[in-house]
Amino acid sequence: MQIFAIQRILGLLLVVFSTSLLPPILVSVIYSDTQLMHFFEAFLITVLTGLVLWLPVRNYRKEFRLRDGFIIVAMFWIVLGLVGALPFFMSQQLNLSITDAIFESLSGLTTTGATVITGLDDLPKSLLYYRQQLQWLGGIGIIVIAVAIMPMLGIGGMQLYRAETPGPMKDSKLTPRIKETAKALWYIYLSLTAACALAYWVAGMSLFDAIGHSFSTIAIGGFSTHDASMGYFNDKPQIEAVAIVFMILSGVNFALHFTAWRTRSAFNYFRDVEFRTYLGILTTVAIISSAYLYYMDVFIYPERAILHGVFQAVSIGTTTGFTTQEYHTWPGFLPVMLLFSSFIGACAGSTGGGMKVIRFLLLLKQGFREVKRVIHPNAVIPIKIGGSPLPDRVVDAVWGFFAAYVAIFVIILLILMLTGLDQISAFSATAACLNNLGPGLNEVGLNYASLEDPAKWILSFAMMLGRLEIFTVLVLLSPAFWRR
Repeated sequence: MQIFAIQRILGLLLVVFSTSLLPPILVSVIYSDTQLMHFFEAFLITVLTGLVLWLPVRNYRKEFRLRDGFIIVAMFWIVLGLVGALPFFMSQQLNLSITDAIFESLSGLTTTGATVITGLDDLPKSLLYYRQQLQWLGGIGIIVIAVAIMPMLGIGGMQLYRAETPGPMKDSKLTPRIKETAKALWYIYLSLTAACALAYWVAGMSLFDAIGHSFSTIAIGGFSTHDASMGYFNDKPQIEAVAIVFMILSGVNFALHFTAWRTRSAFNYFRDVEFRTYLGILTTVAIISSAYLYYMDVFIYPERAILHGVFQAVSIGTTTGFTTQEYHTWPGFLPVMLLFSSFIGACAGSTGGGMKVIRFLLLLKQGFREVKRVIHPNAVIPIKIGGSPLPDRVVDAVWGFFAAYVAIFVIILLILMLTGLDQISAFSATAACLNNLGPGLNEVGLNYASLEDPAKWILSFAMMLGRLEIFTVLVLLSPAFWRR
């Protein structure tokens, strides 16, 4: 393990992250709110911490191995969660404990969208902007963004990319060089954000709300500048329509966006089996939700039932977490079905959470293969994706991930119940945080403010596990990882 190399990278990345505190300072100046000094102090603390780490080892040049990449990713998210909490903790208007501040920071950076803050409509604009920006940075993955400047750091970045990117096939790259891959991801992400902000603004949002909600929409985060979330704009269905379109786009593998852009053809989307499965799942859930809402007279007009049913199906299914209604109060099985759709989540290589559509598809294919093997014990039946057989190692990795996911889910669920949460609240909170969704059911339907501190720390850990897809964190807890 290259300790000095890790220290050097962490220091430089903290210095880079400190620049993200400059836009909130500008917003504070524009709106003349009370948070200017808090953001400035947070900026100084972050940049000085980064310099203290970097300066003693600035001339250290040594290539690091894959295990070093895992350590950097995990440590940086922990450190980032801590320094990202500074503006929340310093704000006298929020008056948050250190636990709540870190919870809010990690929720933003992991694009979970679970919040402990109420009274959003009355908060200073700079704090509201900062929350949205945290999700935007977390959406693309702060490490992937940093990889774009790896030439400045003087080391290769593929180890970081493999540790950070979601999905079962982590060695795929959009371009031959990792630097170009990171840039491609960045340009696509930035373009989608700009298009989403423009669409929201044209649809009727204020410019401030349009920018803020474009951040959390493209990041599939779910933070809003209003307590009512997207329900604040209920009189403007065109805004909800814009959100639906861009949530779906953000849940797609960014490699497909890149291919479609490079070939100037949208047909590449529909050639991808994961994309077709993704649309099929969202469509099925949306139809069931809309029909049930109308059948149960939750909405007396069919167009309203369709709009809210489709919106909530897409929002929960992609793990965005926006709400137009308090969906956890909807009747019957519907809230639970929507919550279960978040377990599948979005596509691999997207900003979404959950287990990913490709893993769900592989689990189904593996299940069907085992049924066929019972009938034909000696048959050789490969699992294919897009007509190409997959290596057994990929299938084994998916099953390993699923087993680890279920085990961790059960452990976190039991611990939350031990803290005093009822079964439904504990189950939904675990699902919402591990899947990076945000809103849950019952006690955590609106926010997480009422939870005890131990529960918030457990759920903060669950957010990190979900954002880094479990193994990146669990590998650090393995004794074998630390053996020479």
